[in-house]
Amino acid sequence: MPGPEKIYQDKLAQGIFEIQRCASCRKHVFYPRVLCPHCGAAQLDWTAPSGRGTVYSTTVVRRKEADGGDYNVALIDLDEGPRLMSRVVTVAPSAVRIGMAVKAHVVDGVVEFTPR
Repeated sequence: MPGPEKIYQDKLAQGIFEIQRCASCRKHVFYPRVLCPHCGAAQLDWTAPSGRGTVYSTTVVRRKEADGGDYNVALIDLDEGPRLMSRVVTVAPSAVRIGMAVKAHVVDGVVEFTPR
């Protein structure tokens, strides 16, 4: 049976964004795990989050235009609780702000966010 990281990656490859939720304490979990980091329970079920989140932190990675130009890396707090690292796309990297409301999308097997 595949481990939780493989299950997560396989779902993303199918265009599906799901995170785990503990059957015991009902808290959402990210990054995929075998045991709940909150209560230690072993039953973590897969569930689709709302996809809504808020930018917790962001930085701009500078690159030459010939190498693809600048991009941002952001920590996103999902409305369900977990925090994950991703990018905010469709806006200039320098326009991403802490507190910005964002929405998740799966693009080519990767979770990206856009402003909402």
